[in-house]
Amino acid sequence: MSQAQFPVTHTEAEWRALLTPEQYAIMRDHATERPGSCALLHEKRPGVFACAGCGQPLFEATEKFDSGTGWPSFTSPVAGALGRTVDDSWGMTRTEVHCARCGSHLGHVFPDGPPPTGLRYCINGVATTFTPADE
Repeated sequence: MSQAQFPVTHTEAEWRALLTPEQYAIMRDHATERPGSCALLHEKRPGVFACAGCGQPLFEATEKFDSGTGWPSFTSPVAGALGRTVDDSWGMTRTEVHCARCGSHLGHVFPDGPPPTGLRYCINGVATTFTPADE
């Protein structure tokens, strides 16, 4: 993705300084965290999940559900927060989701979620931060 496509841009060196090595691998190089490895998988408090790269709110905690996959899963994003691209890696076609503000890879969306949307936004937890509603 071209940096010019997004309101928030950084050089590769700046991204490396801003993100942990694991975050950089996932958010900039499209890696995936190990299932079950992120503490935010079990986060159940009211609040907001935001992009770890730029702070843009991505998902309200009320949209989170336990998909049993080992990654935080959500039924619907904050309006305008995500962009989508076709991902043909791993011998299959999937829909990648990225932060609409900085272009960071977050995960994928699948058509196997619960009502009312029927969608499952499967998100790498380390690509997000969580702010409880009471803060």
